[in-house]
Amino acid sequence: MKKHFSTFVKIALISVYLIIIAGALVRMTGSGMGCPDWPKCFGYYIPPTDIKELLWKPNHQYEDGQVIIKDEKLLVATGNFKTETLFEEAYWRPYTKHDYAIFNATETWIEYINRLVGALSGLIVFALAVYALWFWKTNKKITIISWLTLILMGFQGWLGARVVYSVLNPLKITIHMMVALLIVALLLYLIKISSEKINAFKFDKTFKYVLFSTIFLSLLQIVMGTQVRQYVDEQVKFLGYDQMHLILKNPKINFYVHRSFSLIILALNGYLFLRNRKLNLGFQKVNMVLLLIGAEIFTGILIYYFDFPFGTQALHLVIATLIFGFQYYLLLENSLSKTI
Repeated sequence: MKKHFSTFVKIALISVYLIIIAGALVRMTGSGMGCPDWPKCFGYYIPPTDIKELLWKPNHQYEDGQVIIKDEKLLVATGNFKTETLFEEAYWRPYTKHDYAIFNATETWIEYINRLVGALSGLIVFALAVYALWFWKTNKKITIISWLTLILMGFQGWLGARVVYSVLNPLKITIHMMVALLIVALLLYLIKISSEKINAFKFDKTFKYVLFSTIFLSLLQIVMGTQVRQYVDEQVKFLGYDQMHLILKNPKINFYVHRSFSLIILALNGYLFLRNRKLNLGFQKVNMVLLLIGAEIFTGILIYYFDFPFGTQALHLVIATLIFGFQYYLLLENSLSKTI
């Protein structure tokens, strides 16, 4: 069983990246409040598909916790009961987490699928943590990190609820993203220390320090990107989706800083690419990092100059997380593998 552990970790890593992709689609479509409650969605485990399912009905059986929209407010059933011909307020309590009460079937199901992907990933990481118990006697580090990853997945779920309750608070969204990247880092670390394959690389101190700097700048770039995205979301709410050409007409200073940082990151990783080739260090993944950075800059150009083509925002975010993943694994290869 132990020899297949690394493969299982890779499956868990893929599932986490699927959450990131689903989350990017949620933000791209503005579906973050598609399910205004948590963990249910409008009080259902399987959400409604039509607004009629959320309107009060006479002579209708309601269950405890079920949600309706009435007078632009969310109301929650206080028990199991059947309505009469007139609405009786005593059977209902207001939803107090927030005052958001808008139903859009498409947004609801996009957010619901995002939650399903998250739940599936959580189960996979739980199975991984149980699997890791086999290593307790031979490599306690694997077991401890696996369970730490599971704890972080639970925290990520709790944080997701806080994001909904805050009606998409920008700071909480940023923290949500950073925790996702921390989970990615832990899973990559597990892959490295559990792999039976031994790679030999030439160690170069300059390469390591520049690589470490690029990882730090990439994380900073992602944080700034979430802030730019928040500005874009606010502009979309104000101007509407039919005015996308005006969204970045007069952006805030953080947009220009974010854009300039991409050139710095490109230059540093270009240096790593050239140094790796010149000294024949053997770090092949630096090629993929440079390719992904090129793709990231290209999607940024499309967003800015071609008014947010469909899917580019989500792709921009996903590529950024892939860059971080490859950079971090490069650092692991540099630090943990044998040198020659």
